[in-house]
Amino acid sequence: MSSDIRAINEKVKQESLFVEEVLAELNRVVVGQRYLLERMLVGLLGHGHILLEGVPGLAKTLSVRTLASTIEAQFQRIQFTPDLLPADVVGTLIYMPKDGQFTVRKGPVFTNLLLADEINRAPAKVQSALLEAMQERQVTIGDATYPLPDPFLVLATQNPIEQEGTFPLPEAQVDRFMLKLKVTYPSRDEERTVMERMSLPEPPSARKVITLARIAQARRIVDEIYVDEKVKNYILDIVTATRSPQGRLERLKNLIRFGASPRATLALHKAAQGFAFLRGRGYVTPEDVKNIGPDVLRHRIILTYEAEAEEKTTDDVIQDIFNEVDVP
Repeated sequence: MSSDIRAINEKVKQESLFVEEVLAELNRVVVGQRYLLERMLVGLLGHGHILLEGVPGLAKTLSVRTLASTIEAQFQRIQFTPDLLPADVVGTLIYMPKDGQFTVRKGPVFTNLLLADEINRAPAKVQSALLEAMQERQVTIGDATYPLPDPFLVLATQNPIEQEGTFPLPEAQVDRFMLKLKVTYPSRDEERTVMERMSLPEPPSARKVITLARIAQARRIVDEIYVDEKVKNYILDIVTATRSPQGRLERLKNLIRFGASPRATLALHKAAQGFAFLRGRGYVTPEDVKNIGPDVLRHRIILTYEAEAEEKTTDDVIQDIFNEVDVP
């Protein structure tokens, strides 16, 4: 290990100490769900929005709320419904009869952490309004453009089983999410703990343990985490294999209609750095890429009808790719 890598490694070890403190506070409220909680921190540290998918009652909303309560930051929640308007999200111009002028009333999107609850219940025009905020981190109201606070992170939830009255997210918007997390049921023991904890007169709550300045500092250090050329090539091999499978992956050609975009390459690189930071390391390993890779890729691959006929899922295809691509 060279002196530069050793220096960043020591810096990460010191600066990542707050991670366990944040996770401890989250675990005071949220039982289990380590996978979900860690990935939310990866998104926060990697400037990436997160889409959470799971059936109702799996603590998706609670997890986001609890994360917000551990940070000295602004938090807003929007319940997406079919009658929601873009102005309800980004804001609008209000006419003031007194002076005959229009005044800007900013919407809930002007915050640090935005919980977009059941995002697929909003119509396309609302989703489009949120798209500019997610990608450009700015909002246009009238003829003026307003920057959003820094950091700005969208954590959106959606229900995969109830499709009545929903509007599927367009591919352009789905691609803006760094990670798509599949939230699963807790174990029997975890569910018992939930039952006992939530039956208390005063359910536990999390306290604020980190400032925005500390997060900004951690983000700068994440950007410095070393990624070896071999690991960069490994990331490229993985993403490229989703577009043009070759060799041992030739069989996947008829299963993938569209592969991952270059944005996936950037997201996988950044998410791997964030994952290494959580592990207290100043360098990325191929194992980091394999751990976070499915969350980066599962919403960026579109399968063919043939894949559906064979009951293949995107996770199945991604697993095949990781199994076959040579690890450096």
